[in-house]
Amino acid sequence: MEPNTNSRRGNKEVRKVRRPIKLSERKKNLQAEWDKQAEQKTEPLKDMKLSPELGKNIDTIRHILGESDDLVIRNFHIAGRPDKKAAIVFIDGLINSALIDDYILKSLMFQTRQPTRMPDVNSDIIQPSDADSTGGNADDIVQQLIQTGLTINEVGQADDFKQVIRSLLSGDTILLLDGETTALFMNTKGWERRSVQEPNTEAVVRGPRDGFTETLRVNTALIRLRLKDPDLRVKNMTVGKRTNTDIALVYIDGIVDQKVLEEVQKRLEAIDIDGALESGYLEQFIEDNHYSPFPQIQNTERPDKAVANLLEGKVCIVTDGTPFVLIAPAVFSQFYQSPEDYYERFGIATFIRFIRLLSMALALFLPSLYIAFVSFHPEMLPSDMAIAIMAGRSAVPFPAVVEAFLIETAVEILREASVRLPGPIGPTIGIVGALIIGESAVSAGLVSPVLVIIVGLTTVGSFASPSYSAAIALRMLRFPMMIAAGTFGLMGIMLLSFVIVIHLSSLKSFGVPYMAPLSPSRTSDLKDTWIRVPLFFMRSRPKIFKPKDDKRVG
Repeated sequence: MEPNTNSRRGNKEVRKVRRPIKLSERKKNLQAEWDKQAEQKTEPLKDMKLSPELGKNIDTIRHILGESDDLVIRNFHIAGRPDKKAAIVFIDGLINSALIDDYILKSLMFQTRQPTRMPDVNSDIIQPSDADSTGGNADDIVQQLIQTGLTINEVGQADDFKQVIRSLLSGDTILLLDGETTALFMNTKGWERRSVQEPNTEAVVRGPRDGFTETLRVNTALIRLRLKDPDLRVKNMTVGKRTNTDIALVYIDGIVDQKVLEEVQKRLEAIDIDGALESGYLEQFIEDNHYSPFPQIQNTERPDKAVANLLEGKVCIVTDGTPFVLIAPAVFSQFYQSPEDYYERFGIATFIRFIRLLSMALALFLPSLYIAFVSFHPEMLPSDMAIAIMAGRSAVPFPAVVEAFLIETAVEILREASVRLPGPIGPTIGIVGALIIGESAVSAGLVSPVLVIIVGLTTVGSFASPSYSAAIALRMLRFPMMIAAGTFGLMGIMLLSFVIVIHLSSLKSFGVPYMAPLSPSRTSDLKDTWIRVPLFFMRSRPKIFKPKDDKRVG
């Protein structure tokens, strides 16, 4: 009897072949799962309201902060109200103890005033108030404490634990009252902070010697000291799910382009990260092109530089915990300019700018030109120079490109090592190390004496740029330029230079062309690029930033 094939097919299970999950999808699923877990951890705080029971609120704060040893809770009674229990909560090390003792505890426990009625004009006796010792109706004790009880300057209210914990971790002191579902948070910040000092990364030749610090409010105050304009705006924001880093958006309302301001604010609000420890985090999130070696946002430690950019219609981003303030938008020309250019006469400023541009060109092209002339075009050199160079390279066993790579890499290692060494000996060790290694390499016949001179000029030229971000971009591009020179000679240098120029012309910073006012050309703005004309001729602000009020000099 033949088997029933139809019944076999009917009973046969159809197995589905699973499509393998791609690595990108797996990463995406893992990231979604992590975000979900993080949201579940912080979700209870969003809708968690304060309880009228004082003990329950204290237990909740202790549970959220995990019984931290620096959490201080002080229980007491309101003056004149022995039945009204209260407690203050703060983090030791983030507060000023004198403020808490003199303006909170003393005010609430001993100096709570008892308001009186206005005396009758026909009576010499002042009638006592029917209100309690805190004044007014006892049911509105929170408002009574704000108006007459607390003598501290900044007082806010919160009814949920998210705001309470946020204020507590920012250095505020929390006041909890028994029977009340509203907590008061008072500004008692007082941790140790660095004083205002001269900037370390931007040397000051002529101008103010004060620099930004790691404290947000000190930095905004330094800007306001120089810019006493009622149109100056400071908008506070918070970045980082866990660090809750405070940042301030600073701009002049009557000058800044509203579209640029909205774009900066939009990008800052879109940052989704657990912690922002420095302004460099923000810069990497909000810049237009993340893969370009050239900086599209400027940073500075100098308040006068920040104010000068604000007057041009730009936006400053001040980040708590760092002395580096971001300036946006930014164009290429401002990275080789310095505030000293405007403090000196225009002739001196123009000459110094040409020196900087020449130094930056040498830092980028000098090693590659050496490689191209030695390897491909020795006939373009004068005869005596060509003979001297070839005589120096007679004992060198490497091609010119390998020779240049060896000495350039050694110099970069020395430069990075000198930065990490202690301050007093770092520069000395760097210079001595470079001299010893250079002399030893020449004596051993590994490099030619001419290349040591060229590398020295290149290194010094890279230090001439006022901006570290722009200088390090040229240091990075120097190595691809040497490869192009070692492969195609001068033709390779020209091709890579064209690629760099095209890349620079395609960049934008918050909608502003990076090479403006050169590309696109704007003649009226050229008076403050390569040259600097007298200040009384710079009657208008740069039009590339589209300021509302473009008049600078009357």
